[in-house]
Amino acid sequence: MGTLIHRAYTAIRRAGAISPVSPGGYRFRRLGDGVSIAFPPGAIFGEQWIEIGDHTLIGERVSLSCGMMPGPDLGPASILRIGASCSIGRGSHIVAHQSIDIGDDVFTGPYVYITDQNHVYDDPDVPIGRQWPRNSPVSIGSGSWLGAGAIILPGTTLGRQCVVAGGAVVRGVFPDHSVVAGVPARRVRGYTPELGWHAPAGTLDVTSDTGMDRTRF
Repeated sequence: MGTLIHRAYTAIRRAGAISPVSPGGYRFRRLGDGVSIAFPPGAIFGEQWIEIGDHTLIGERVSLSCGMMPGPDLGPASILRIGASCSIGRGSHIVAHQSIDIGDDVFTGPYVYITDQNHVYDDPDVPIGRQWPRNSPVSIGSGSWLGAGAIILPGTTLGRQCVVAGGAVVRGVFPDHSVVAGVPARRVRGYTPELGWHAPAGTLDVTSDTGMDRTRF
């Protein structure tokens, strides 16, 4: 019985995956060749404003959404763009309202959260959940790695080949080849051809004497 259950579940997962040729795939603005969104998916809506590049893999229970709820017209252009050959870890959430750009070859761990909208607390007399939220575009450069549980907040720009430590809460602009970590996240390492990977001036390199791979967290 156990073998039959596992075989049946494997068949269900295969049949339930969303691809460019499956019925669910036709709802997207674009799904490139070889894209697979694993079954079971998370909350997916606003597909007509989502583009996913060739050979990108989306893990189980990943939520991809545009807008606050299904139905509203969000305009003529795409809002959520994920590049080619990416891998989005299981349980992650990517929630777009204005513009989220994820480059090619971006990999994430599980349970990463990326959004371009945040609640505001401008009026101290109105419940925060009832105040109109504020949007700010997000861009994640090609070749970057986002560790498990990282949170990318509105207004963030990550350059190419960046590393985000697991659990980091990121907001701001970071250049190519940055390693960012912490809550709130800060740039703890960078790269130049002259020095290789090194801590920015005035920053303690906490990994220098640990024997760890200094580019990983």
